[in-house]
Amino acid sequence: MRFKIIIFSITALLFFSCKTETKIKTSEEEQRWKSRAFNTTIIRDDFGVPHIYGKTDADAVFGLLYAQCEDDFNRVEQNYIWATGRLAEVEGEKAIYSDLRAKLFMTEKEAIANYENSPQWLKELCIAFADGINYYLKTHPEVKPRLLTHFEPWMPMYFSEGSIGGDIERVSTRKIRAMYEGGMEMPITEELSLQKEKEMLEPQGSNGIAISGSLTQSGNAMLLINPHTSFYFRGEVHVVSEEGLNAYGAVTWGQFFVYQGFNEKTGWMHTSTYTDVIDEFIETTIKKEGKPMYQYGDELRPVEQYDVTLKYKEGDIIKEKTFPAYRTHHGPITHLKEGKWVATALMWEPVKALEQSYIRTKQNGYKGFRTMMDIKTNSSNNTVYADAEGNIAYFHGNFIPVRDQSFDYTKAVDGSNPKTDWNGLHPVDEAITLLNPTNGWLQNCNSTPYTAALEFSPKKEEYPRYMSIDRENFRGVHAIELLKGKKEYTIDSLIALAYDPYLPAFAKLIPGLVEAYDKIDKTKELGSSIEILRNWDYRTSKESLAMTLAHFYGTNYAKKGKRPEERISDMQLLTYFGTQSPLEERITIFKETLTQLESDFGGILPWGDVNRFQRINGDIRQPFDDSKPSTAVGFASGRWGALAAYGERYTNNTKKIYGTRGNSFVAVVEFGDKVKAKTSLAGGQNGNPDSQHFDDQIQPYVDVQFKDAAFYKEDVLKRAKKTYHPGEK
Repeated sequence: MRFKIIIFSITALLFFSCKTETKIKTSEEEQRWKSRAFNTTIIRDDFGVPHIYGKTDADAVFGLLYAQCEDDFNRVEQNYIWATGRLAEVEGEKAIYSDLRAKLFMTEKEAIANYENSPQWLKELCIAFADGINYYLKTHPEVKPRLLTHFEPWMPMYFSEGSIGGDIERVSTRKIRAMYEGGMEMPITEELSLQKEKEMLEPQGSNGIAISGSLTQSGNAMLLINPHTSFYFRGEVHVVSEEGLNAYGAVTWGQFFVYQGFNEKTGWMHTSTYTDVIDEFIETTIKKEGKPMYQYGDELRPVEQYDVTLKYKEGDIIKEKTFPAYRTHHGPITHLKEGKWVATALMWEPVKALEQSYIRTKQNGYKGFRTMMDIKTNSSNNTVYADAEGNIAYFHGNFIPVRDQSFDYTKAVDGSNPKTDWNGLHPVDEAITLLNPTNGWLQNCNSTPYTAALEFSPKKEEYPRYMSIDRENFRGVHAIELLKGKKEYTIDSLIALAYDPYLPAFAKLIPGLVEAYDKIDKTKELGSSIEILRNWDYRTSKESLAMTLAHFYGTNYAKKGKRPEERISDMQLLTYFGTQSPLEERITIFKETLTQLESDFGGILPWGDVNRFQRINGDIRQPFDDSKPSTAVGFASGRWGALAAYGERYTNNTKKIYGTRGNSFVAVVEFGDKVKAKTSLAGGQNGNPDSQHFDDQIQPYVDVQFKDAAFYKEDVLKRAKKTYHPGEK
């Protein structure tokens, strides 16, 4: 009895001690919030864009995250539920392999260690990140998080660059599942099916164009910032501090740096890269005294082992599953190949990646920007750059492992052979880059870097083949044709170029259909539809009947046409279908297309009657509905070569097309003594349907009516609609 009392006393003492410690910690935290809020002012302009002014960088970050939560807490929380590996706790067991993938590359304990080992200035920003969100939740008790009720400063370690998913999304959860559930590799037929399924989706990617002052009316350099992302994935922000931060642009929800944007002196645009940044290593393993070992040269090395326990939702109950996890020096074991474990290697340096993402926003010229690139963690992107000094530049990739070119890294390599190991990283000067090409412009539309500036482009033979595949696409072809020989650019003329309605893919595909009709269709039943296409100039518009015919024909052909080979690019495939495919196949698929249009719409409708913009609520996946109001859109899919891309990646079993990705945030920037910019944002700034800024930019978006970006304080104040400190109602 006496023993039990002693234990109770110790337990009680510990309980009250912990409670007191928690109170002190909470009090310190709340005091910090109030101090940050006092030092931070948010000014909302006439489009709801938040202009955040902080005394320090940390104050500005605090205000930035607070403002993001005001605009769309749902997306802020969702990004961290996904990134930190807790998706199954809200979406159920179907998401558990996404969570496992996150933990294979970094456990929570490792994330905390990375945060604790960060430089002090970065730790301050991470604390401010958490404080901004937590203060929002404290001052908005009506907001009920789905899972994350308190954010921690180590969480950004899981979400250290602004790409959608970044490199980790390229690691297949289906392959992870096949290994853990069946002890098998994913069948090649399933892999090819998934590849084709992916190809049918609206292409991912972006456009970046930089124009030298030699080609502009003002003599100043210009930059087109044109990411193609899922709509509402990034908000438009302006964040300023008294410590030199003054960045405007697109921020991925939940991050504390402007991902694609500009400051007064420099601008940066990212496009997805073709640089090989992920490799797979087949490991030869044995068990020794019950423990897994792997062969590396002449030695056996121990496989690192640890358990990952994940929670998942089943009905109203939270359950747990524990998975064994394994790593070699190459990386975590993610799947099987030829019956052997495969380790996946990719860039995983979250501290350096966060440093680079933030430092990028504060550079005031090319020298500093180029030095920032030496951090070499912007792994999933190319960078298109322009500045007030008149420079334009292009960096193809940034994180590029040095490899032995005698091995084919497009396939899994033998991890037991030390020669296959990465041998450090290429210096930026060895990578594919461009600075101030003689022609006065450069572009990247997720296309080959070897046509970035026509004859002044980097030369393919001067670089290792793993630095880039030499693949062109219709957007790249389109951009080059528009840029050749053009001068006297203004902000408005660069916007016009970026929205040019010509679609080069159909210039390849449609003549082949007309040819087939002229040569083999004896019935001539298709005559009126064919004539619409025969007389078309391959330019999209809301009024175009030809655009409707061409879109559905091209989409159906890509799905049903017999391919000359399994792995083929969109550009190669559509060119083949327009020039070399069987004539009978072209006619058959066109007839099926007309039948579909008759069934779905009662005939051939103008493109704008079919292609629509609809934002119903704040859900991340929109519940599209043909019976509800929507807006006509004249843009077209990037697959057809549209620079102003607009397409769908999911439907709700609707007949009409509702855009889900493409042009999202767009900016055209002119540098000079003072920076000038115009911007466009899909839909609106706020995710709440009750907000006036939920859908106020839909019509300007589809009409290509850009707004002036308020960059300087005097301009912000002229357009100010609300000024407040975080926490004020």
